[in-house]
This record gives sequence, structure tokens and C-alpha cells, in this order.
Amino acid sequence: MTAAQRRYQFMSTLTGVTLILLIALLAVKGLVDLHWVSLSLWNDLKIPRVIIGMGHGVILYPIYLIVAFNFAIASRVKWYDLVAMLLCGFIPGLAFWMKGYITKKYAR
Repeated sequence: MTAAQRRYQFMSTLTGVTLILLIALLAVKGLVDLHWVSLSLWNDLKIPRVIIGMGHGVILYPIYLIVAFNFAIASRVKWYDLVAMLLCGFIPGLAFWMKGYITKKYAR
């Protein structure tokens, strides 16, 4: 396993986890809107929402893009696999599947 592949696997996992946490926070917001959960819970989650949201969107996803490009160049990933890798950072849970698929397909 190359260093580029390890970096890609790490960033894919980290980006996927933060995206799932964001979806879980959106589910809490939906429960608040339905009045199934108190508004105070949503207000109490303000700091985690900001940290996870900013962490995923502003810090981790751009780093993920750079690491994915680095891995694609180092492993000669086909362009359509690279596009799929980049889009999987937007779809919750798909980053984990793509990490396994890409790792298996381009393992050295």
C-alpha cells in the first residue's frame, strides 16, 4: 500500500464520518421542526454543528479533494473513477464504499 493510498483512505474515512454526523444533526433539526424534540436540544448543539459543518465543508473536503487527486495521479486512476471519488464526498455513506472499491481496484 502506497503512502498516497493510505492518505486517501484516511481522508475518505474522516470525510465520510463528518458527513454522516452532519446528516444526524439535520435529522435532529427535522425532529425539532416536527416538535418531537425540544428546541433547546437544537440550541445546545450549536457549537458541534458549527465545528462539524465548518470542519467538513471548509477544511476536510478540500483536503480530501487534494488527497484524491494526489492518489489518482500516483495510481493512474481513470478519469471516471476520479470523478466518482470526488462526488462521493457529498453523498453520506458512499465514501466508505468508494474507498473500498478504489483501494481494491488500484491496489499495488
